[in-house]
Amino acid sequence: MAKSPKTIYVCQKCGRQERKWHGKCADCGEWSSYVEEKFRATPQNMGKVGAAAKPAFENKPVSYRDIKPQDDDRTTSGIVEFDRVLGGGIVAGSLVLIGGAPGIGKSTLVAQVSDHLARGGAKVLYVSGEESERQIKMRGDRLGIEAESLYILPETNLESILNESERLKPDSIIVDSIQTVFSERVESAPGSVSQVREVAGEFMMYAKKTSTPVFLVGHVTKDGSIAGPKTLEHIVDTVIYFEGDRHHNHRIIRATKNRFGAANEIGIFEMTNKGLEPVANASELFLQERPENASGSVVTIAMEGTRPMLVEVQALVSGTHLGTGRRMAQGFDYNRTSLLIAVLEKRLGFQLAGDDVFVNVAGGIELDEPAVDLGVAAAIASSFKNLMVPPQTAVFGEVGLTGEIRGVLQAQTRAREAQTLGFERLVVPASNKKGLEKLLGLRVIGVRTLEEALDELF
Repeated sequence: MAKSPKTIYVCQKCGRQERKWHGKCADCGEWSSYVEEKFRATPQNMGKVGAAAKPAFENKPVSYRDIKPQDDDRTTSGIVEFDRVLGGGIVAGSLVLIGGAPGIGKSTLVAQVSDHLARGGAKVLYVSGEESERQIKMRGDRLGIEAESLYILPETNLESILNESERLKPDSIIVDSIQTVFSERVESAPGSVSQVREVAGEFMMYAKKTSTPVFLVGHVTKDGSIAGPKTLEHIVDTVIYFEGDRHHNHRIIRATKNRFGAANEIGIFEMTNKGLEPVANASELFLQERPENASGSVVTIAMEGTRPMLVEVQALVSGTHLGTGRRMAQGFDYNRTSLLIAVLEKRLGFQLAGDDVFVNVAGGIELDEPAVDLGVAAAIASSFKNLMVPPQTAVFGEVGLTGEIRGVLQAQTRAREAQTLGFERLVVPASNKKGLEKLLGLRVIGVRTLEEALDELF
């Protein structure tokens, strides 16, 4: 019988295993992603059926009607915006993955969460694989952390961490970061695909077995995705990303996956000397520096999860000496921008082929819903014609390829947000106008085509 190979090659992007090195991964298409790792043979007793194969702990079937719901068992983190992203609070036994660029505030957030939990009487274990206890103490003094039931464990060995967890029996565990933790059962470097998968799986088993919520901080790659295999995001219950530029004062966290709440929910914070402060009114934050009497600036209303937000869309159309104009979009999908430019050219006769078109969503937020189409198209038209949109006017609606304005969801919620901030006029799809006329102090105009919308705006 042939012997098993001593080493294998594992794709660091998706986790595919090969016996020989390949330049390109057959699954994810990544080039030069295979790394040599030690081969871990399957134990001989695996796969046997009967008394010889005993699981670590056994589960028995439970009647569906006997299962108690967990919605009432959520624990508040002490931070309103973080609870919003989690779906209302921390669920017992949940595994949460927090990712973001270096220096954006991941460690600051988990430190504040651990402090609030400990102040509430919970026993929190903070596992640090990158910083010593003195470094964490320095950050804690700056953030005003004084909780007595917060325990710091500077450790990277998985078995040691689990042993200390069994001894301490904490109410919550925070691991910063998962790429630094390694298991002795896997003969590869910390941060490799095999190590990350093994460590995440062990923490998942511990969280489910003991009903202890576990927070994992993860590094991100140069393209913004969490480092490690894609299966890491399938193992955990909730995936949270930090968005925005770390050079801005505000930070945005978004839940891209959540088994206990709505996905794409966001929380907005302001970075201060005392840590991350929740922002109650996001619309005022994004509109506070809006220029007055300027063309190419339009306010649109976007929905991020259950939260309506008024944001400013800016556009700049300028001539070019080149044969073909340049297109650039920041905070909005580039392909969607090109589509809206094509609609303006074909349906309204705009001559934009020889002009550079730049679109930017002010504040560093990313918008990806179709309801922002009308705001982007109006901003481009405003800059092209050099006409100002009235400052107390907001718009929303989806633009079709024939130039029609289609209705969007949650129109009343969007309109109420505009009314709260003192806007006087609202341009919406005609199908969404019904029921919005009752809002006091707000004139609602329903439009069916993009041409009608631009006529009302200008």
